[in-house]
Amino acid sequence: MPPRPHLRRFPEPYTVRTPPLEPRLNTPPVLTAVYPGTFDPMTLGHADLMRRGSQLFGRLIVAVAAGYHKKTMFSLEERLDMATEIAREHPNVEVIAFSGLLRDFVVNHGGKVVVRGLRAVSDFEYEFQMAGMNRQLMPDVETVFLTPSDQYQFVSGTFVREIASLGGDVSKFVAPSVLERLSARVARRAV
Repeated sequence: MPPRPHLRRFPEPYTVRTPPLEPRLNTPPVLTAVYPGTFDPMTLGHADLMRRGSQLFGRLIVAVAAGYHKKTMFSLEERLDMATEIAREHPNVEVIAFSGLLRDFVVNHGGKVVVRGLRAVSDFEYEFQMAGMNRQLMPDVETVFLTPSDQYQFVSGTFVREIASLGGDVSKFVAPSVLERLSARVARRAV
């Protein structure tokens, strides 16, 4: 077959050198999401949503609620420490305490998304109502629901606290650093 005149032959090996890409002038800003909760204690289910949220959003703020409306096992400072230990694995995750309206926190931190976990149908009704109320208070902020990975669908802080306080093994449900704190807290209460 005769060579085609419009095709040029290049010596082997041939390398194409391209100039570096210029930064785009209209690059969208980093999308900030807020993942609120009491995290009492921080479970592997929470850690799973933190990890996945950090992959979806440029900046994820884990907003640890003061929890004045709940009786918590751990103080706000302890819950902040637990969340911070787990967040160290994700460079785009910040852990910040908050009290008051979630709306104020989200707006003050430039949030555009609220991340919530849905474990089961039983969570849906409450979370759906909360998302509707948040939409009324923050029309420019979306709520994104993430379902947990299969192994964490049934894990909740309430179950973990109850099992631990009754002497059960919760090592499958919390990180080792959280387990250490939980075991110490349960031992102190037993004395």
